[in-house]
Amino acid sequence: MAVHVRTLDLPPTPAGVRPGRMALLTLDSGDPRRPFVLGQPGLADLEAALDRAEALVREEGVVAIGVTGATHVFCAGADLKAVASIGDLESSRAVGAQGHRVLRRFADAGVPTFAFVNGLALGGGLETALHCSYRTISGAVRGIGLPEAYLGLVPGWGGTYLLPRLAGPDVAVKVAIENALANNRTLSGPQAFEAGIADALFEPADFLVQSLRWAGTVLVGERGVERAEPADEATWAAAITRGRAVADTRVHGAAPAPYRTLDLLEAARTNDRDTHFSAEDQALADLGVSPELKAGLYAFDLVQRYGRKPTGAPQVDPRKVTSVGVVGAGLMASQLALLFLHRLQVPVVLTDVSAERVEKGVGFVRQGVQDLLAKGRISPDTANRLSASVSGSVEKSALADCDVVVEAVFEEMSVKQDVLRELEPLLREDAVLATNTSSLSVTEMASVLKNPERFVGFHFFNPVAVLPLVEVVRTGTTDDVTLATAFAVGKKLKKTCVLVQDAPAFVVNRISTRMFDEVVKAVDAGTPLLEVEHSLDELGLPMTPFRLGHFVGPAVMLHVHETLAAAFPERYTVSDTLRRWVQAGGPALVTPKGPVELTGAHEGIVQGGGTPRTGQEVLRAVQDALADEVRRVLDEGVVAGPEDVDVCLVLGTGHPLFTGGITPYLDRVGASERVTGRRFHPARAGS
Repeated sequence: MAVHVRTLDLPPTPAGVRPGRMALLTLDSGDPRRPFVLGQPGLADLEAALDRAEALVREEGVVAIGVTGATHVFCAGADLKAVASIGDLESSRAVGAQGHRVLRRFADAGVPTFAFVNGLALGGGLETALHCSYRTISGAVRGIGLPEAYLGLVPGWGGTYLLPRLAGPDVAVKVAIENALANNRTLSGPQAFEAGIADALFEPADFLVQSLRWAGTVLVGERGVERAEPADEATWAAAITRGRAVADTRVHGAAPAPYRTLDLLEAARTNDRDTHFSAEDQALADLGVSPELKAGLYAFDLVQRYGRKPTGAPQVDPRKVTSVGVVGAGLMASQLALLFLHRLQVPVVLTDVSAERVEKGVGFVRQGVQDLLAKGRISPDTANRLSASVSGSVEKSALADCDVVVEAVFEEMSVKQDVLRELEPLLREDAVLATNTSSLSVTEMASVLKNPERFVGFHFFNPVAVLPLVEVVRTGTTDDVTLATAFAVGKKLKKTCVLVQDAPAFVVNRISTRMFDEVVKAVDAGTPLLEVEHSLDELGLPMTPFRLGHFVGPAVMLHVHETLAAAFPERYTVSDTLRRWVQAGGPALVTPKGPVELTGAHEGIVQGGGTPRTGQEVLRAVQDALADEVRRVLDEGVVAGPEDVDVCLVLGTGHPLFTGGITPYLDRVGASERVTGRRFHPARAGS
């Protein structure tokens, strides 16, 4: 980790004026595989570099200071591993104070300062740029944001003060709250320029040259930089109100960080800089030792590690995949076909029982290609090539040359086994055969195959393009090459794969169904539906239980409940409420957006009778059920450890980071020991 300092002559301006010399700081991690981060070493290096730059200003007449990143990264922000190790309030406060002391030197340098944002700029990286007088950004940049609220912190090195004053409170709320709580969505370079975060946008090929030329014209006054007028009180208040509504919808008051961030953004309208930076220091101190942050950093690190290198992948060479077949052309199968086509960029063949269904599936995929083109995700040439590479047939023999074939037909064992019996003789002997079942036994399916060693479960989550998890299901006969191929394909699809052993409903659906089982039992017992909906607010889930049920589909949920009730009748039930919901066509029972309210469709479906529970009683029952089921999943060896469970729930169902996925939360609230007599983690490990 180093910050290099060099001086350079700024190019002459169009009018022939020579602006003078600039001291340019380059943030360099020293390893192209790792971004530059602002831990204590990074901040110390940056401070020393600023000392040298300011000496050049005093002693050699340097007229400006610039900062940029090495390779294609500007700065990834704070060193999260160092943050995770903080154990006391004063150490936490010191981190905030050090960041403020160093970064504000860009604003107090005595000469104009320029940030040339050539790549990723998150958290403290973006705040570094915000402290500068001016900012340019590359059109190729992806990853501009303030993700702190997503992790359990606040943008605490000036972000909550500088961003709303530069680009306005609406932009600040969007970046620090809306985007952060949407699984850390970020801005591109053009979006940051459009939002007023950057003053100029240049092409990546000669970004630094263009930035230096632009800086020179600004320094000599040949170019003015326009900034938006300060927002009035009403605009500021409206933005904060919108941000609080977003936070309420996303975390339901369960995590402190978004609300502390909003408090700071609100105070930035009237605070002076020193007062505000002191308030940021205090917020960082408080949140830096909070259990939500510890859990959030634990989960964030897990997701990053599993994304880079999933556990359980065999160390053998996978088969080469040059073509893919999908059996089925329904919605899920068509989504899979589009994903394979887009990410692998190999020919994809769909089959189904009727020409009409095949045509509809192929049409869905080709429309998906056009949607990717419209969003700028692929070029016109690529779109034409992909559209020509998808085909369909009513004959399964069309799959004969495919390297991987994924079965995605109706979720019923006999149907799937019939398909596999017919399919196997038509395929090459070295082809990998996979099923996308959500809850059925992969082992039982494989029992009809002559070569079950090439069969693997490949469970995607809906919507396929959005949710990043794939449960890779190994049976007792799946061989290492098949498993390695599944992991390799998953990585090329930009999915995070978690190895699970074959068991009813695997991990995500099994644990989620146990949770919903307790919820629907409370409704069956007469607990008001709205009280049940809000009983799990503490978990901070992206959707309340019956909103999620409507999104997933009551019929799908009923199928999983029936599967698990058959496998574990002592723990899982099939609710009459759920059956009536399916029979009624699965209408929305509560409003899908905004404050949760009854729609009226619940009448006739919800007919609870018995002893109603309070919301707290429902929450405790859910906590206990989750602790029990997670422990059973681990004891049965379905996955290797609680980390696998947490990654599955974060990526498969959107469990928030501040719960750590789920197991640190269950430890923290005492459910683990209450139900199983032991914790999932040692004390302080993520909880």
